[in-house]
Amino acid sequence: MQQHQGLLSWSPYNLLPPPPLIHLSHFPRKPTSFSVSATIVSETPESILTARERRQMRNERRESKLTGTGWREQVEDKLLIKPKKRYKSWTEELNLDTLSTLGPQWWIIRVSRISGQETAQRVARALIRNFPDIEFKVYAPAVHIRRKLKNGTISIKPKPIFPGCVFLNCVLNKEVHDFIRECDGVGGFIGSKVGNTKRQINKPRPVSADDLEAIFRQAKEEQEKTDRAWEEEQERERILNEEQLNKSSDVNSKEVKVTPKSKKRSKKALEALASDLVTEKEDKVLVPGATVRVLSGSFAEFKGTLKKLDSKTGTVTVGFTLFGKETLADLNVSEVVVEAE
Repeated sequence: MQQHQGLLSWSPYNLLPPPPLIHLSHFPRKPTSFSVSATIVSETPESILTARERRQMRNERRESKLTGTGWREQVEDKLLIKPKKRYKSWTEELNLDTLSTLGPQWWIIRVSRISGQETAQRVARALIRNFPDIEFKVYAPAVHIRRKLKNGTISIKPKPIFPGCVFLNCVLNKEVHDFIRECDGVGGFIGSKVGNTKRQINKPRPVSADDLEAIFRQAKEEQEKTDRAWEEEQERERILNEEQLNKSSDVNSKEVKVTPKSKKRSKKALEALASDLVTEKEDKVLVPGATVRVLSGSFAEFKGTLKKLDSKTGTVTVGFTLFGKETLADLNVSEVVVEAE
């Protein structure tokens, strides 16, 4: 092999001599062993089964691996069962006239939390005036709280149980729905949005019978609880008044003779006083527990029981029975006279 000017030339005479031969007789021989293995391929039953039978076997294997219920039941529990479509198209679902097919139902109207009772009355009057043929019921659940004022009168004020909600029972359609929404103080109906991306509306949703029964039960329980609290308060007040009356009667155990002060009276009161003076004694004794009659003032011609007598200030406390309950009033001594038995 010669290289000239970067080129590699080959010549057959430049080959190396062959290596010497090695005889195998110089090395010891080792015994060799050969193993032959054969596998017999046989057709399995799965290759003969149909697709349906293979699927059935696969399902059985899955069920054997799972514990408890089968895999099919677990999958069905996880999936939501979609309700069947009630409407043929989405435009038909937006039609509020389809609500009339449900018949009379209870609906919830959103109103102001402050003037909910006034709004309910306004809606009822508007429905009577504009829809005289429709049958409806307006229900605003509230608890009637009674309180006694300083002047002795009793005020009754409703307290709403569900502020901002008024219940309406009627056959609802688009005309009635739109009319109620236009009433003053109404914010619409409580429901759910229906439609698609093109158009959506808030469709009213009726109240279920179970929820309505729970609402009625809650309103009844709240009213009974308030009535019991009022009766307990009245009982405590009656006991307190009796204790005060007993103390005052102990102090004024002696009879006190009071001469009425000269005071301008009406003509009717003067005539009544003159007739009393003619038929009865000139002076009458005022004793706690006596029956007296009012001559003038807001309680004129009312008869009551003398509860307390204050000789220093010249005032008396008289108990009147109004609407089946006792009401106390402070009057001047000159305004009352002892009633003849």
